[in-house]
Amino acid sequence: MADEKTTPIAALKQTLLSLSVSLSYYCIGLVRGYSAPAVPSMHDTAPGLLPNKNIASWVSSIPPFGAFFGSLVAFPLMHRIGRKYTVLIASPLWAASWVLIATADDWRVLFVARMLSGFGAGLSLPAAQVYVSECSDPRIRGVIGSLPALAMSFGILVMYVMGKFFHWRVLAWICCGMACCLFLAVACFPQSPVWLRTRKQYEKAHYSAKWLHLQGFSFDPKATTAGVTAGQKDAGTCSAPKPFSREALLRREILIPLGIGLVLLSIQQLSGIDAVIFFTVEIFRAAGTSMDGHVATIIVGTVQVLSNGAALFVVDRAGRKPLLIMSGLIMCLAMASMGAAFHLNSIGNTCFGYLPVVSLIVFMIGFSIGFGSIPFLLMGELFPTAQRSLLSSLAGSFNLAMMFTVIKTYHPLEDLITTSGTFLMYSVLCALGVVFVITCVPETKGRELDSIQKLFERRPQPSHQQELGSDKTGHDNPVFSSSDETAHHRSRSIDTKL
Repeated sequence: MADEKTTPIAALKQTLLSLSVSLSYYCIGLVRGYSAPAVPSMHDTAPGLLPNKNIASWVSSIPPFGAFFGSLVAFPLMHRIGRKYTVLIASPLWAASWVLIATADDWRVLFVARMLSGFGAGLSLPAAQVYVSECSDPRIRGVIGSLPALAMSFGILVMYVMGKFFHWRVLAWICCGMACCLFLAVACFPQSPVWLRTRKQYEKAHYSAKWLHLQGFSFDPKATTAGVTAGQKDAGTCSAPKPFSREALLRREILIPLGIGLVLLSIQQLSGIDAVIFFTVEIFRAAGTSMDGHVATIIVGTVQVLSNGAALFVVDRAGRKPLLIMSGLIMCLAMASMGAAFHLNSIGNTCFGYLPVVSLIVFMIGFSIGFGSIPFLLMGELFPTAQRSLLSSLAGSFNLAMMFTVIKTYHPLEDLITTSGTFLMYSVLCALGVVFVITCVPETKGRELDSIQKLFERRPQPSHQQELGSDKTGHDNPVFSSSDETAHHRSRSIDTKL
């Protein structure tokens, strides 16, 4: 952990970089929120543009499908050209997609444009978060690493508000302008020093780290070589495997962080968040509440932004793990309350018309303080440097595939197990998520990125030792059996002492 205090100039530069890069998440929020006001506007002003409900549904929900492929493409781009330029590439793609939407006279054009906008979101989703995490000091990484999620929720809210006042074509032109602003904002910042070091561009890495005033960043090629040599000696090999070889990717220090990241991103989506975002108006109408659906949507969006903003002030104080636990518990209770509201309405009890509004507000608060931002933040912290581009790309694609699945299965689940049963199912999944966080997720608050990677390395044990030893360092370092004993002994779970 860095002992030096982050200087004001370092905090300023790193925050400015994060705010600029977070514009990409703001643009993702615009993409996610566009269909809610735009589809009703299309029905009112261009009735033939969306000929039936099925086409309208696909135009609304196709961006996550496009984002799935964009996130897969993000891996080679992040590895070859870096995090910064991967984010920049999304800007012209978004601009082109919004121009197509603004000028569309056929639903097929809308379909392709929304797919393209999702592709751009898939590029930015892993690249922007990793870029921010690699360009920030451990003491403030939790705060500025949470800015992208705040920007996304703010983008959704802005789209909801603008949708009440602007035509759908005007909305598209405004979003096109924001995509251009993203390019201009990010272009002036340096590349990630961590990525530059992996590409052996040590002079540029030195300049980037110096410009950002990163504390404790090692850009010395001798230090990097020494680290590799030490790893080779520990492994008893003559040469280190290539970072993307089968041998390298099947190591425990790769598989365990990837597994943790995938499960957290699954919980994020299986909580039902995107069913809420995409179908808020419909949910309120079905629940029998007297509040206007569009007003309720704006209220829920506002609560999400405020909650994300409040989370910035506690993520580096309370830590990642306590916030995830609190977030999961709140979401579990809120979804159970939502299920109860629909059950009461289904049996004719309409005395609790306020309950759906209160439940969704509480749900958004719970989601925003933990699972809304911390899984993305952990993507940039847990994944090893050499494989971070690949693992972030895979995790992003998985997250987007889960998002698409949740959105498209919401209505079939309503028909199969009722709306009440659907929300109760989300509640149970949130509870299981809490159990996973308690047992498997390590605390990364205040740690250097290199020290986080060591949490998952195999600790050497004497060959005669039959029982697993304990970690005497005072850190939450996992202890596992030696390679000869792995098949015969169960691995200890990660000690996540705060």
